[in-house]
Amino acid sequence: MTTATQTREPFETIQTDSRTVACDGGDGPLGHPRVYLEIGDSGSIECPYCSRLYVLKPGAKAGGH
Repeated sequence: MTTATQTREPFETIQTDSRTVACDGGDGPLGHPRVYLEIGDSGSIECPYCSRLYVLKPGAKAGGH
C-alpha cells in the first residue's frame, strides 16, 4: 500500500524582525483570538489557527521585541 505525501502551502508568509509575534488572523473569515507565538531555532512558526507562516528575517536579533 502506498500513501501520497501532501505538501500544504501556508496561507500567508510574513517576515518579521522579532522572535515574538501576535496573530489574530486578520479581518474576515480567518479572524481568530489573538495568540502570541515564539519563533524558535528553526526560524519560523505557523499559526495553529489560520496557518500564517511567520519567518524571522535574516540578521534579526535573538531577543524579543
